[in-house]
Amino acid sequence: MRQAFTFDDVALVPQFNNIPSRTEPNLETWLTKNRKVQIPLLASNMDTVIGEELADLLISHGSLPIFHRFTDQDTQAAWVKKYQDKTFISCGIQRIEETRKLLDMGAAGVCIDVAHGHSDKMFHHIEALKKSHPDCEIIAGNACTAMAYHDLVNAGADAVKVGVGPGAACTTRIVTGFGMPQFSAVYECAQVAEKLRVPLIADGGIRNSRDVVLALAAGASSVMIGKLFAVTTDSAAPKRKSKEGKGLEAKYRGQASSDFQTEFYGGLKAKTVAEGIDFWLPVEKTSEELITQLLGGVRSGMTYGGARNIKELQRKAEFVQVTSSYIRESHPRPTH
Repeated sequence: MRQAFTFDDVALVPQFNNIPSRTEPNLETWLTKNRKVQIPLLASNMDTVIGEELADLLISHGSLPIFHRFTDQDTQAAWVKKYQDKTFISCGIQRIEETRKLLDMGAAGVCIDVAHGHSDKMFHHIEALKKSHPDCEIIAGNACTAMAYHDLVNAGADAVKVGVGPGAACTTRIVTGFGMPQFSAVYECAQVAEKLRVPLIADGGIRNSRDVVLALAAGASSVMIGKLFAVTTDSAAPKRKSKEGKGLEAKYRGQASSDFQTEFYGGLKAKTVAEGIDFWLPVEKTSEELITQLLGGVRSGMTYGGARNIKELQRKAEFVQVTSSYIRESHPRPTH
């Protein structure tokens, strides 16, 4: 039996630094093998996260929105009409003709979004889309093993989303017993990605800029973030006044939660077991503030890694295994 690690199980060892300013590191990175973005942050393609307001902000920062698939065709068509080649759409592994119509309208590409993406149906879906739209950029996921990453790339994926079970609203690991600790999932997939040169997106488990730095250093080209974006003022999450009457709360839910399944499927999926939850959390900041905070932490982290860009951060990265005492020692202790 081999060991596998979460973000809290590892730390980066500081490297020699000759970078004079924390503003100097370049955060440009590959989203797919054919497309770059200016920052390594993506908002999750979930219904309580991505909407037009957040999409506009991401584009202004040089990122790219990936709209979720759980809405009507007219709404998706309106998104594509507005954003054209500055947005990706999402789809499952059914209703391929609807996806083709949206691609014909000018979407940059599609994220094929399946909880367990290492499957025969996924391979056939990628191949079918590539056959009809050979220039379409495909993000495929989710996967959490090097073999799954390799097979999705072989099927034609231009990027792979990595992460099974680490999301804040996900209960897949508890319900099924399956999943991989997110740091090891990213790190092991990245060993293959270095050879195949197809970017991977670390999807899930990001709680702060430390986790972003670790994911990038482990080999991810970008990170996808759900809960942190959901609880900003400009997310697509439903908002309400807090019970204490102080500020707002935002609703965040997994796409496999009972709450989502009841609303979207109208109870038709009653025979399936929910693999997610929903909850309300305080709205603490704008998405602009979140992005500024995360990118500031990443740039600072890159100076500790002696890195002017993400590739150099990955090349110089030296990881050590740590205990829970490291996490306790790392937090402020003003009263002890």
